[in-house]
Amino acid sequence: MAVIKKAKKGNPVAGLVLAAGASTRMGTPKQLLPVGEVVLLERVLGQTLRSKLDLVVLVLGFEADEIRRKLRSGRHPSNLKIVENADYRLGISSSIITGLSHVEKDYAHVMIVLGDMPFITSGVINRLLSSYLESGLPLGALKVREKRSHPVIISRPFFPALHRLPGDQGARDLFNRYQNQVCLVEPGEDYDDMDIDTYEDYLELKNTLE
Repeated sequence: MAVIKKAKKGNPVAGLVLAAGASTRMGTPKQLLPVGEVVLLERVLGQTLRSKLDLVVLVLGFEADEIRRKLRSGRHPSNLKIVENADYRLGISSSIITGLSHVEKDYAHVMIVLGDMPFITSGVINRLLSSYLESGLPLGALKVREKRSHPVIISRPFFPALHRLPGDQGARDLFNRYQNQVCLVEPGEDYDDMDIDTYEDYLELKNTLE
């Protein structure tokens, strides 16, 4: 088992907002589903940009040009970088690797934020970020209803492991393998960690917001 050094509080943290998927279960780009006055991805991205992350990298893929045009938050804020994952059909691992490749030289930690979680807030992100850095542990995640949830945060010693992720697989196995090195953080507010995969999920979201 690898010996993992503790995270240092002063090291910068980049957020990777993953929004490259083709929404095959939805049948239409879920990134652009209307949620109130904005689209779903805009809702997530806006909260992430308002957080204390040093940089936000938005990873697009499917219908990237159309999504760029629809995003208000994508109008050149200094803390946002938009990149495209040409291999998005290979699954979520390809988006993690794409985003990581743009930040791993200069950033000591990455927070992975899923672009289809409508109730994420800057407060939840900040709480995870600060608790993780205070802990000195190399992995961090939210704890919702007694289970590990997203977002998650990963330090530099584990970047090589992220590069080796296969297909449509995120970092779950990494967190399972190193459970004793994970900082689990309660959201600190009434946080719903639902994600939107199907049209039924979207209808449930709309009913919740009405």
